[in-house]
Amino acid sequence: MYSISNLQELINGAIAEKKYPEVPSELYEPISYLMSLGGKRMRPVMLLMACDLFEGSILKAVEPAIGVELFHNFTLAHDDIMDKAPLRRGKPTVHEKWNENIAILAGDTMLVEAFRQMMLVDDSILRSVLDVFNDVAEGVCQGQQIDMNFEQIAEVSVDDYLNMIRLKTAVLLGGSLKIGALIGGAKSEQAELIYQFGKALGIAFQLQDDILDVYGDTAKFGKQIGGDITSNKKTFLLIKALETAEGLDKEELNHWLGIRQDDVAKVNFITSIYNRLGIRQLAEMEMNNYAEKALRYLSELSVDPTKKQALRVFAEELLIREN
Repeated sequence: MYSISNLQELINGAIAEKKYPEVPSELYEPISYLMSLGGKRMRPVMLLMACDLFEGSILKAVEPAIGVELFHNFTLAHDDIMDKAPLRRGKPTVHEKWNENIAILAGDTMLVEAFRQMMLVDDSILRSVLDVFNDVAEGVCQGQQIDMNFEQIAEVSVDDYLNMIRLKTAVLLGGSLKIGALIGGAKSEQAELIYQFGKALGIAFQLQDDILDVYGDTAKFGKQIGGDITSNKKTFLLIKALETAEGLDKEELNHWLGIRQDDVAKVNFITSIYNRLGIRQLAEMEMNNYAEKALRYLSELSVDPTKKQALRVFAEELLIREN
């Protein structure tokens, strides 16, 4: 059995060793830069853990695991442009360090490289793996478009929001696990169970991300705190506040939502409204509901209990981040 740190080291080592063409440097340096920023590597690590869970060789899963990480970072490069985000993991985003055109092309190239890595699986499972990966890639794009559509919609329900993050965030985590399971030789029903586990965990993870965007510490969280508030991004917290607020709270909330600028006062005032309405607690309750749902799917897997426990521990660690 492999420890989480072993798998993270394996992924980081493989990413560090991966070589890209030297020219044009403006295309490939941003890829190396973004991939070197680190992080928990939770998607490729979970792909490897799923493979090992079903007694497969993780060495056969390293290339597609890198493919998953390349795809994830491709989405980050493009998302950061759309969100006008200045920081990623505490460092300048690609479009800030270079420019938007370079960030777009670098992201496109990462997507191509992701598929190249995914095609290195055994031919016997290639079609199944690509079917999962294509569905994931399309789902992520659907989720991103729905998220952008929310900017033009006055009222978004909690259910609408949960569906959006299921597509934009959760299906990639679930798909990573399912691909790892297929490489490991899992039967279809077991691969589907671990996919559902990953989806529920991904929703819980994104809800935690929403909470940390308001209540986190920039130095520990690695992103600008309050960015969702300044951009009026419809997160679980804002949607729930709009549903809950009454009287003066509602009037103040609508006033500050009408101010579209990077204003510290706006972040502070809206956060104070969240505090009065108990919005953080509601978000944490929803996050915990999805975490428990994920663990129920995990409990149904017919695999080595010791390896299953290691996956459970990693899942719990993802939801206990610095704030």
